[in-house]
Amino acid sequence: MAAVGRPRRSCLAVPGSSVKMLGKAQGLPADQVFLDLEDAVAPLAKPDARKNIVAALNEGDWSGKTRVVRVNDLTTPWTYRDVIEVVEGAGANLDCIMLPKVQNAEQVHWLDLLLTQIEKTLGLEVGRIGIEAQIENAAGLVNVDAIAAASPRVETIIFGPADFMASINMKSLVVGALIPDYPGDPYHYILMRILMAARMHDKQAIDGPFLQIRDVDAFREVAKRSAALGFDGKWVLHPGQIDAANEVYSPAQSDYDHAELILDAYDYYTSEKGGKLGAVMLGDEMIDEASRKMALVIAAKGRAAGMTRTSSFTPPSE
Repeated sequence: MAAVGRPRRSCLAVPGSSVKMLGKAQGLPADQVFLDLEDAVAPLAKPDARKNIVAALNEGDWSGKTRVVRVNDLTTPWTYRDVIEVVEGAGANLDCIMLPKVQNAEQVHWLDLLLTQIEKTLGLEVGRIGIEAQIENAAGLVNVDAIAAASPRVETIIFGPADFMASINMKSLVVGALIPDYPGDPYHYILMRILMAARMHDKQAIDGPFLQIRDVDAFREVAKRSAALGFDGKWVLHPGQIDAANEVYSPAQSDYDHAELILDAYDYYTSEKGGKLGAVMLGDEMIDEASRKMALVIAAKGRAAGMTRTSSFTPPSE
């Protein structure tokens, strides 16, 4: 199935400059944590933040979580030191590097090559550390297909709404919310463009943050829009958003049960014992190969979320 990988329903941002938050994040139910060296860390605090992150990765208990570090973007003087210090210091305990403000495939090539050099030098498995590419401006969106295809390491394509809004002069200061003067969803094209590039190259698609962190109901409504399109998860900036993200990007229990039922029924009816049928009725619903493909998507999301089915398929008695 396309884009089945590490669960990323909730991707928690954690400032690398805060030892307290690095410790607290380990006990939160987020699927992924990304330890941030970019926007959440002041320039003068970045060297110490690198050390904090290395210590947290090596000494902390991140069980059940995907461990990611967001480095600074390649227009800054900090990026190469971010990558070298973090990967040399904690590469064995790191799953991915997130590269922000990616504008073209060459920037991904650079990160891929640097990671390969470090892995070979340290004796780490070459290619194990993945790349998460964040799209935050017009150039990145125009080149998103090439970015998604730039390296086998690329695991996710991420929408970064705040910088993107600024890059296209969008008339709004509310990140991720609808704009009252626009008769529709102003982010729909951007989200779909990212999603198409991600799925074309078998990557996950992740929605960006919602900055009104205390308004969980509004977060939920925004998340539902990208979840409905097929996105795999969303950034969370506060522990209060985690449960909402995990819920929104998981299938409903009834949908998960039904998807597993379709898979079992289709497997039975296409078999010799089931009559080698290509299209059959399951209750009041006709199912066929297309139904199986749709059910695979929902079942995979449910399994990745750790859901347990509450019903089972019973073949008809002969």
